[in-house]
Amino acid sequence: MSALTESAPGYRPRRTLPLRVETLRQLKRRRTLAMGSVLAVLPFVMIVAFAIGGTPEGRENGRVTLMDTATASGANFAATCLFVSAGFLLVVPVALFHGDTVASEASWSSLRYLLAAPVPRIRLLWSKLAVALLMSAGAILLLPLVALVAGTAAYGWGPLELPTGGSLAPAEAMPRLLVVVAFIFVSQLVTAALAFWLSTRTDAPLGAVGGAVGLTIIGNVLDAVTALGSWRDFLPAHWQFAWADALQPQLEWGGMVKGAAISVTYAVVLFALAFRGFSRKDIVS
Repeated sequence: MSALTESAPGYRPRRTLPLRVETLRQLKRRRTLAMGSVLAVLPFVMIVAFAIGGTPEGRENGRVTLMDTATASGANFAATCLFVSAGFLLVVPVALFHGDTVASEASWSSLRYLLAAPVPRIRLLWSKLAVALLMSAGAILLLPLVALVAGTAAYGWGPLELPTGGSLAPAEAMPRLLVVVAFIFVSQLVTAALAFWLSTRTDAPLGAVGGAVGLTIIGNVLDAVTALGSWRDFLPAHWQFAWADALQPQLEWGGMVKGAAISVTYAVVLFALAFRGFSRKDIVS
């Protein structure tokens, strides 16, 4: 930053690119509206599917899954929607919001003008990252909220029937579902960090988004390779459904704590690489 810029009357680096302005910009974009619409519509699609196909009866060897209890109550329906979407569908908005954030500015040739405004590079990244995290959290929360309302209207308000047996009263079930949502968000930080790092390395938003989604899928494939043995414990994908421990009579934290630790560790490293690389990058677009 030049001495002239630093001494300009009223200039405050921390006040450039306010979070409110960036949030409004991202909320108005068509990809945000499209992604929100997809997540909001999914519960209604599942309700129609259950109405056409009937009550789930897929009990194999006496085992009951979340899908089998989907129509027991609104809480069960919300948990089922999270179960069917956590593995892939919720990965997409997280990768989209983080992979598109910096690369899109570069593809529009507006990145250099933002920096010439002047917005400090670190400030720009922090603003972009904070808004992307906020949008991702909103997307992950939107699905179960809509599912809970739609499921309650369709199947009634009642206890959360547990696949392991027993049930949780609504007053206890709601905090458990919040724990599930919070863990899913933390587990998605790896995808977020991958997309954000790639977004600082390329001018192609689709490349950053697709790269993050692709690497996440590769992680899921590697986790399915049982020959890797205990090495799978170091894969974030290995713990992505550890939140199922919250849907037991007694809440178990062990798996979720391990999964959160793995995800946060990978995310911190990738976010640090993004900030380090962008601070030294020659911005030409």
